[in-house]
Amino acid sequence: MKKYKSMIWAVLILGMLMILAACGQDAGTDVDNQEDKVEASDDTDEKEFKIGLSIPDLTLERWQHDRDHFVQTAEELGATVLVQSANSDEANQLSQIQNMISQGIDALVIIAINSDALIPAVEQAKAEGIPVLAYDRLINNVEIDAYVSFDNIKVGEMQAEGVLAEKSSGKFFMLGGSPTDFTAKLVREGQMNIVQPLVDSGEIEVIGDQWAKNWDASEAMAIIENTLTVNKDDIDAIVASNDSTAGGAIQALAGQGLAGKVAVSGQDADLAAVQRIVEGTQSMTVYKPIKELAVQSANAAVALAKGEKVEGDGSINNGVMDVPFLKLDIVLVNADNVIETVIKDGFHTYDDVYKNVPEDERPPRP
Repeated sequence: MKKYKSMIWAVLILGMLMILAACGQDAGTDVDNQEDKVEASDDTDEKEFKIGLSIPDLTLERWQHDRDHFVQTAEELGATVLVQSANSDEANQLSQIQNMISQGIDALVIIAINSDALIPAVEQAKAEGIPVLAYDRLINNVEIDAYVSFDNIKVGEMQAEGVLAEKSSGKFFMLGGSPTDFTAKLVREGQMNIVQPLVDSGEIEVIGDQWAKNWDASEAMAIIENTLTVNKDDIDAIVASNDSTAGGAIQALAGQGLAGKVAVSGQDADLAAVQRIVEGTQSMTVYKPIKELAVQSANAAVALAKGEKVEGDGSINNGVMDVPFLKLDIVLVNADNVIETVIKDGFHTYDDVYKNVPEDERPPRP
């Protein structure tokens, strides 16, 4: 009997051990599953997004600044950026964008050469679920997700006002940017908001109105050379739409000994332009804080890549829709406030700006 009871206890103990072992095995499986779930979740959270950035022409100083700030910000946000420069060739830009789409980008950012020529590429991106952001230049007649830029009508108004501060009347030439760039047309609208009332009152005579393809300095120079010939050097002001066209115009003026005698506007605060301003051959430029534009655009691009919507400060119609518009502020720069604007902001250094100005003629260092 005693032996029988011992056998029963042995069986019971063995059964309990098997149950405990089974429970332990189940517990281990649950832990493994939890770890797998955490790793899977981490993989999703840590996905590296790829953004395509299409730039018109990296030989221009302006776009080099934009690229550098955009890439730095996007990388800080955990994205990689594929950058392509189209060398001012519309067909090349279209081809490059289509190539980026084929590389599996999560968002597409375009600085358009021709605001009306990108419909096929944008439609292809949208068909593949890739959101599109227009950077500084609106893309027309196709659905896009956001537009980040400055108030370009105000840019034009500021340019006209800057020239009028030097020449309040006389013979004016309107030197536009690229005729295929919608931004250039907004700038012209702003210029004429200020100039047209003075034309109507007879205080200003517009002696010419032309556009420089691709904002090209050489083309701007040729336009102004021809204008000076036709008008026998009788000109008081050139409302130039950016610093590149301003530079070409000033070269033409210099050829006739008129640099510094004719008021000339600009835009972008390129180093060469700011140097011309402190030297006295360019009247003003419009400083558009490029870093802020690039940072805001990179933030918006990453948000779009994650499937988030971008809320604008307003909207702008591109022909088929009201596009969310993130609108940034601009600053007029002239010889009186160079130090308080572009130098203080770190956009250019004091030594670079005053490089060609004699030491005894320079203002005190900030």
